[in-house]
Order: sequence, then structure tokens, then C-alpha cells
Amino acid sequence: MQSKFNGPVFVVRDNIDTDQIIPAQFLNLVPTIPEEYEKLGSYALWGLPDSLYPTRFVAEGALDTQYPIVIGGRNFGCGSSREHAPIAMGSANCQCVVAESYARIFFRNCVATGELYPIECPERLCDLFKTGDVATVDIDTNTITHHGTGLTYALKPLGEVRPVVDAGGIFDFAREAGMIPR
Repeated sequence: MQSKFNGPVFVVRDNIDTDQIIPAQFLNLVPTIPEEYEKLGSYALWGLPDSLYPTRFVAEGALDTQYPIVIGGRNFGCGSSREHAPIAMGSANCQCVVAESYARIFFRNCVATGELYPIECPERLCDLFKTGDVATVDIDTNTITHHGTGLTYALKPLGEVRPVVDAGGIFDFAREAGMIPR
């Protein structure tokens, strides 16, 4: 499984809720239908206000983002419980979110779906990075490196969560572990 994620980052602030991650009007897309799964990614972070986030996470007309890493502040993924939120981000080819803290249900949905790694960082990275800065997240060494400054910051280890996300989600993990039949 991949342990390093490299590329430009998309930076958001505190209290990014699930309606900003995937607005309710797109919840009719069914992630188990491949073409609808792909389309879901084109709407990832669609609900962010343009006045605060003039750069779109997924460019108009595109299905995938150019930002494999999202950096957030506190309480990322708050609001209603939507599996569609991490699924939309994963569908857009986001690989991980690095935030100060997460809403519990969003964190759990990231793990359950296996779509992206929810990584916590005690540093307030949303004040140290700007959208477009290039970074490398290494989940083996639990670090994020800002290529522009050369500075490296410690991340909290994923612990028991990592093998579940590595496997592709809770059901794939359970199958691999022999907890449920293949």
C-alpha cells in the first residue's frame, strides 16, 4: 500500500462541514455505480464559499483534483453523517486529509470506506501552508514536509486505523482478516 503522498495541497480552515464537502443535491449519486462514483468526485468540496476559497478543489468540468492532499484546521468533516463526503474526496483522487481535528463521524467514515487517510497534526498547518504549496505526507514516518520551506512537521500515527484504510475499508479489511467470507 502507498505510504507517501506528494503534490500540491488544498488548504481549508476550521469547521468544514459535510455539506461543504458534498452538498445535499449530489447525494442522489450512488457510489457503487462506477460512472456515478466518478461524477461524485467532480463535486468534492463544491459547497465551499467562493468568497473564501476562490480556487476550486476540482476544476470546472474535471472529474479529478490536482490536490492529492487537503490541509484543514479544527473539526474537519463536522455536520451530518455522510459516507458520500470521504467517498467524493477519494473519487476526486484526494489521498489524505491532514487536519488539527476531525468530527468523529467523518473520521469513522474515512476509515469505514477506505477512501482516504484522516491524519491528525498538532500543528496548525492551515496557517503554515497555502493552496498550491507542494508537500509530502509520509505515513510510515508520520511526517509532512513543506517543499517550499523545507520544514517537516510531526503527524499523529494512524495506529489501528491504518490497516483498515490500507485494505480499502472495513469490509475489505474484515475479508482479509477472515472475519467475513470472501
